[in-house]
Amino acid sequence: MDRPKLHSPLAYEVLAYLAENPAAQDTLEGIVQWWLLERYIADETQKVREAVSELTARGLLLERHNGSSRLHYRIDPGRLDEVRSLLAERGDC
Repeated sequence: MDRPKLHSPLAYEVLAYLAENPAAQDTLEGIVQWWLLERYIADETQKVREAVSELTARGLLLERHNGSSRLHYRIDPGRLDEVRSLLAERGDC
């Protein structure tokens, strides 16, 4: 059977959440806060991980262990001019 596609990308997100959690039910506000935000954060966390990895590999970010298992990141002050140049080329600065 050829079903018409859903118009809203968010409709697919709601269905994906419910497919993973078929007993779930919530208010509109709960769907936004708990279902969609949770999925968005998981997706964005992976994208941020990839971006930080790229910046660290290029030496633009420095990685520091603080005694726990968590890493902290900061800009390499010696590369600040390069960072500003990259941003200016893109029009962000």
